[in-house]
Amino acid sequence: MTVLAPPARLGDHFGGRLGFLGLALAYALLVAACVVSLLAENELSLGRNPLANLVKTAGEFARPSFVDVWFGNPQLEYRSDDGNLLRVENRQEVERNHLTALAEATWTTIRIATLGSLLGAILALPLAVLTARNLLAPRPLAWLAKGLLDVTRSIHTLVFGLVLVGIVGLGPTAGILAIALHSLGSYGKLFAESIETLDMAAINAVRSVGAGPVQVFFNAIWPAVLPQFVSSHLYIWEFNIRDSTILGIIGAGGLGLLISEATSLFQWGRLSTVLLVVFLLVTSFDAMSRRIRKALL
Repeated sequence: MTVLAPPARLGDHFGGRLGFLGLALAYALLVAACVVSLLAENELSLGRNPLANLVKTAGEFARPSFVDVWFGNPQLEYRSDDGNLLRVENRQEVERNHLTALAEATWTTIRIATLGSLLGAILALPLAVLTARNLLAPRPLAWLAKGLLDVTRSIHTLVFGLVLVGIVGLGPTAGILAIALHSLGSYGKLFAESIETLDMAAINAVRSVGAGPVQVFFNAIWPAVLPQFVSSHLYIWEFNIRDSTILGIIGAGGLGLLISEATSLFQWGRLSTVLLVVFLLVTSFDAMSRRIRKALL
């Protein structure tokens, strides 16, 4: 005998729609409040001559500085307003030196993202085991681990970087630790969700023969979740490649330092070159991570 599910109540249907409309209305009011308040404070101004500034900046972006390695003026003269010669510069040599510095900064960014991601993954693993609900860890430890993951995930990498630069000083170490601490929360959440999808029958079978927690983890949990762990690690590593490019702005090393220098001096051609390197770096890593994830399937 087939038992049919009762039809959905008309009131529930309209109640769901009214609830959604209420949320949409609240969101619209929030957007309106943001716009009106900014207009009242005169904070939505585009400045003077925005179109001319846009055209000028776009023109400088369209000619990345690296082309000066071949086409730069080897006898570029800088003169004062009254016509006095201040100095003569070889643009080709200057840009070759800049490209050398750019290569070093790129390597620093890769090291920061790689070591920071690995450290974050290692630190997150025991916390993920404690927060996975199906493993039934002691409740106080589970709450403490979940609170730590939530805190680290809610604080931006730049905030960690600012604090750590003051603690360990300028350089890549602060960047590595900042990436690790922020990634800790994301790794822990993804790892815990992977563990919660496991079939508990295999875990209980290992427990039933007297295996301890460490043996249960390495014999029943680790082999099953390793592909998901690797996929999560690649995803966050790829994100950290992008995130670490700006850490140099606060003194943590890498491409961010060159970005900060270019923007502060309005050198849009050099900024264009740096951004091209960032684009190639992220695109190459994305292609590599896709191939690795495909091999894990």
